[in-house]
Amino acid sequence: MVDLQTDSRLSVDLPVRVWGMAADGHTFSQSARVQNISWEGALLTGVEPVLKVGDVIGLQYEGKKARCQVVSTMNAGGIKKNQVGIKLVADQECPWKSSLPQETKPVPTSPSNRRRFRRHKITLPIEIREGQLKAPLRVNATDVSGNGCYVEVMVALPVGAQLLVNFWIGSDRVHTPAMVRTCDPGVGNGIEFIGLDPEAKIRLQAYLDAIDPPMGVVSRKM
Repeated sequence: MVDLQTDSRLSVDLPVRVWGMAADGHTFSQSARVQNISWEGALLTGVEPVLKVGDVIGLQYEGKKARCQVVSTMNAGGIKKNQVGIKLVADQECPWKSSLPQETKPVPTSPSNRRRFRRHKITLPIEIREGQLKAPLRVNATDVSGNGCYVEVMVALPVGAQLLVNFWIGSDRVHTPAMVRTCDPGVGNGIEFIGLDPEAKIRLQAYLDAIDPPMGVVSRKM
């Protein structure tokens, strides 16, 4: 696991949208405020439902989305309602990074545990078929790599569910078996493309790297 230097928090009052599943099992989507931000987390105020520590919720600030884990909750009463401490899920880009001083950004102290395939925060339309679904589910995948993707769905599928996934790599259609690896109720699912052979995964990753190159890298036309 990569160890990060402790980052300082900045007091702000920013509007955000949050969604997920509350402690009572009902999904929610609402506006809230984010305060005491850092590169790794923040404090939410004005959250209406009661949440549980360990739950994963979705958050959007100025068009930037991220998944966050609940680390603390407190009923503050009044307009503050519930205050919720959150931390960004691993590999999620900080949505409010433009509001933070660059010199406070945490620096990795170890290069270990790097993913073989870099994740790309792009929108990839995909079609999902699952045994219990009468019709295919058409959604936009995010956090896409050669190994799989994350899809945002309010009614998440259970871990282990077997899927058939269709999507496009340029002008080529890809049809592959897949499996649900993570389930965040009210937020979405992490999906692995288990039917892609190594060559197909490398080709998909090359396509993603070309349309969304790392900072400082000039892409080539495929």
